[in-house]
Amino acid sequence: MPFKRVPQKFTSAIKEVALGAGDTLITLGGENVYPLYGFDEPLKNPPKVGVEVSDLGPNRDLPGIAAFYAGATKAADAAKKACQMPGADFVSLVLESADPNGQDKPIEDCVALCKEVAAAVTLPLVIQGCKNVEKDGKLFVKIAEALQGKNVLLMSAKEDNHKAIAVAAVQAYGQKIGAESSVDINLAKQLNVLISQLGISGNNVAMNVGSSAAGYGFEYVASTMDRIKGAALSQNDAMLQMPIITPVAGDAWSVKESVVSEEDFPEWGPVEQRGIDMEIVTAASALAAGSNAVILRHPASVATVSKFVKELV
Repeated sequence: MPFKRVPQKFTSAIKEVALGAGDTLITLGGENVYPLYGFDEPLKNPPKVGVEVSDLGPNRDLPGIAAFYAGATKAADAAKKACQMPGADFVSLVLESADPNGQDKPIEDCVALCKEVAAAVTLPLVIQGCKNVEKDGKLFVKIAEALQGKNVLLMSAKEDNHKAIAVAAVQAYGQKIGAESSVDINLAKQLNVLISQLGISGNNVAMNVGSSAAGYGFEYVASTMDRIKGAALSQNDAMLQMPIITPVAGDAWSVKESVVSEEDFPEWGPVEQRGIDMEIVTAASALAAGSNAVILRHPASVATVSKFVKELV
């Protein structure tokens, strides 16, 4: 008896979130099949790959990164070069210098930097804060105003600061926001409900449901994404139908395999290659689990993961 494959697609779909403008506009989400199930239904908007750029500058201790960003002396220069990275769909600026426990750069200076970067890039822009809830809450409001018309994604709004960010970013200045929760489907849904109660449409929200490097509790990330996509598609849960964006770089480049010296572990091979491998494995796993976009750091990782997406969809 011949096998007859029956495509598994759903009447519900992930909401679409557009970033940027003009010829370089990208759209996250829109699929009505499980992650990377292009064999069941062509993916309306294949997953996207972003390039992380820190306002503290690239890690020039890694030869591949140092070579790519050669000559880039400012964050805006690095962001401009990142737009030319093979496989890049968008640029993600991280405002590490704003951290009150670090340089504690004033909000006004951070806003000026964001304006400089926004003017330099030719791809859509995602802006990540300093992970301090209070500082990010104030910072994103000012950035949203300064970059009006740029249609940027501000990552991330948390339960403690989502009101100010959502109202300022979306309602007042037409930006998009990331809703950040901690690897839990219930927390992700709760935050989306709170944001929707402010009158914010799901087409203006991308979820950052948490992340970790592969092998470091990643099974919790994968199972959370899997449950979210299942509820969004098979149960038509509107509060879980926002696309997912996952910042992979920070986790992948901070674990032991990516940082210990070759002198201590010569059998592990070159440090840089280990970090690239960790970034690629984590990103591929996140995409297979349900992420609609990943944020990476190394040129080799960006090129490989972009090729991975193209060949699968």
